[in-house]
Formats: sequence, structure tokens, C-alpha cells
Amino acid sequence: MTPLQLSSNDLLADRRADYAEMLFASGDHAAAAELMLGALELAPGWAMGWFRLGEMQEAAGALDAAAEAWRMSLKLEPADRPGAALKLQLIGAAPAADSPPSAFVEMLFDQYAEKFDHALVETLHYRVPELLAAAIGATGRDRFEHAVDLGCGTGLMGVKLRPVAKRLDGYDISAEMLRKARDKGVYDNLVKADLQELEFAGEAADLVTAADVFMYLGALDPVFASVMKMLAPGGVFAFSVERFAGEGAFALQESRRYAHSEAYVHGLIAAAGLKLVSLERAVIRQDRREPVEGLIVVTERPA
Repeated sequence: MTPLQLSSNDLLADRRADYAEMLFASGDHAAAAELMLGALELAPGWAMGWFRLGEMQEAAGALDAAAEAWRMSLKLEPADRPGAALKLQLIGAAPAADSPPSAFVEMLFDQYAEKFDHALVETLHYRVPELLAAAIGATGRDRFEHAVDLGCGTGLMGVKLRPVAKRLDGYDISAEMLRKARDKGVYDNLVKADLQELEFAGEAADLVTAADVFMYLGALDPVFASVMKMLAPGGVFAFSVERFAGEGAFALQESRRYAHSEAYVHGLIAAAGLKLVSLERAVIRQDRREPVEGLIVVTERPA
């Protein structure tokens, strides 16, 4: 796949886009959108520009125009690395989907990898690795032969798992995240994989974790099926979700992350034949200076 153009490659169009960003930052969203539209007249094939125009029009309250801009972004970039389909869903201009575009998730984390640890831990006060590690420890098990860290990212969960895992493997969709994880030196094996389409044929694991991963997947039935293929009898599966307090199984939020209800989580556990060991509500991070409540869940596969 060719790299996504973050600039238009047209000097005049880029200059207009820069001025549009200045107007947007000053709060003049309508003027910013008008200037951005002028930039796109010079560079009509710029998918990321159409996506950004949609964001500016959304902020100006012009939702119909925003929808058209995001549809143009999708037409030019069918893999949808910018995430236009999610924006269309959020304004009610497209039906809700069970999962985000994989290309969007991959690009999001490729771009975020360099500043991921600092932003998550220092700025957003991310707590899931500590909370999951404590919940796993509360089971009384302190040694695992083979642990698999799904959506391992840069290895924040892996650092917690290394002392208790004889062998530790990490899976992630982002090559840049895996590169950062490799630098930490805590994994025995790292695999680039899309968790929405995970095919596992390795040695069974007696511990599988998914720390702050499921909010980028939506419907969790496929990944639970994959986990059951890799989890040994008597093995532990520990994960987190953002808690959805509304009606239904899960919902796409303004953050373009998914939140999942407790009832949905209980249903998944039962359908997989897992035993619930613990389920605790906890603040898992901050988002725009507001606490984000999540569920810290530990399950066990019957021996």
C-alpha cells in the first residue's frame, strides 16, 4: 500500500491548508473550512485533505457538507486509513459497523508509536497494565509457561508479564509499535497481526492478555474465538474494555474507540465456555481531563 499523503504535494494548496489550520485553531471553523475547500480545488485527489475538511465542516456545524467530504476521502482512500467511515457513523450518515477499518487502526498506531509511552503514561495516566497484572496476581498464580500479549503495542503490558512468563509472545497490527516493543527486549517473539483476522497455529498459551485493545475492535466474538484456539485448558485470559453504560452490547464513541457493556462481556465469557474469575470497574486512563471507566476482567478456561 502506498504511503498516505499527509500533504497535498502542491505548494499553493499546502499553503492554503496551513492558513486553514491557523483559522481553525483560532476558532473560526467556517472560514477554515472555506479555505480548506479552496486548497482542495487545487489538489482534488488529496484524501487526507478531504478528511480534514470534513472535520472542519463538522466543527462549523455543517454536517451534510462534512459527510460529503468524508465520502470523498473514502472514495480516494478505500482502505480508509484516515477513519472517515467512523466519522460518518458518528454523525449518523452511515450505518453502525461492528469493527473499525483495520488500515485506520494500523496507521493510528504507526503514527503514535514514537510518543506512545510518554503520552499514555505521563499525560493520560494510563493504568491498565498495573491493574491487569494485579488482577492476574490475585488468582494466586505467579508463573506461566507461555504468555501471549495481544495488541502488545510498545510493550507496556509485556514489562509486567516478563517476570512471571517463561516465554512471552506479542502480537500487534502496527509495525512501528512492534519496533518500539522490540527495543524493550522483554518479548521472546513478536508477530505483526490483525486481531480481527488472527490465525493462531502456535503452541498453546496458559496466559493470554489484551490490555486496552478491545476498544479498537468493536465486536469481540471473532477475537474471543481466536483466544480459545490459543488458550490451553486451565489457562488464564485477562483483558480490559472501556465500560459502556448505555443500552446495547457496545458503541462507537466520539473518540473513535468502542466501549463495551458488562452484559456483553458476561455473554462473551459464557459463550466461550470460560469461567469468570474477577471483574472490577476501575478508572483506566484520562481522556480530555475526564476519567475513563473500564472493566478489568480475568477469566479461566476449565481444565
